[in-house]
Amino acid sequence: MTSKNSNYAAAESYLTFQHNEYTGLPILDEKGRPKLRDSYLLDTLECGESSFAMACLIANRKYGKNGGREDVKTHHYIVSFDPKDAVENGLTMERAQALGLQFCKDNFPGHPAIVCTHPDGHNSAGNIHVHIVIGSLRVRTVERQPFMDKPCDWEAGKKHRCTSAMLRHLRVAVMEMCEQADLNQINLLEAQGDHVSEREYWAQRRGQRRLDHANAKLAAEGQQPTQTVYQTELDKLRKQIYACIKNELRDNFLRKLRLLSIAFHSIHDKNCSIAA
Repeated sequence: MTSKNSNYAAAESYLTFQHNEYTGLPILDEKGRPKLRDSYLLDTLECGESSFAMACLIANRKYGKNGGREDVKTHHYIVSFDPKDAVENGLTMERAQALGLQFCKDNFPGHPAIVCTHPDGHNSAGNIHVHIVIGSLRVRTVERQPFMDKPCDWEAGKKHRCTSAMLRHLRVAVMEMCEQADLNQINLLEAQGDHVSEREYWAQRRGQRRLDHANAKLAAEGQQPTQTVYQTELDKLRKQIYACIKNELRDNFLRKLRLLSIAFHSIHDKNCSIAA
């Protein structure tokens, strides 16, 4: 995730204080003050004696970068471990934090960073996970690593590039880290079923919340809800397409898409471009 927010302190605030997962707003106590998270571990890297926010601002001023509203100020990565690792493989918050710190040092050297471990994920999934937030601007020149292919990837005063190649490298690095630490892992280089974007994930969560509220109102009035699971438009489209693909020849597949009013731009043996 990238952020253009010039308030660098907001990143640390999000990681250390409780926030409503639907609205993103801080949760306040009875006196109107933000409530600290129940449990977290937090360290900074490449910040010297300064806070993360101050280290980023000093770097911006030194190199004359990130002065525009459209400039990417920070990048946010999350390493989420299997919930079973805590029981089966002895994963603790302290161990996860140590893994996250080393991962950050290895893959984002020279960038001011916050590394913060939380004990639980959304929906009380029980998965320990590590947030890594880096300032987009590198504050010192670092030794070139195999995954770095341009001088801007290791020179001071240059910005982090979140390219497809970089994301692939990070997926491999996470898998190798889990393997070396004897933790569970999945193949991050292959599609994992019905993968959804973070944007669609939150759209589904918000839609489900509205639907649950509406159904509770119907139930209170003695009526039976007709729908209990909310689906985004993308999910509906995805399921319609999968239903057409299953056990269908090419011509039948295209005919069924037309019957569903799903337009296609082009289709070949292995690739197709489809629009709702």
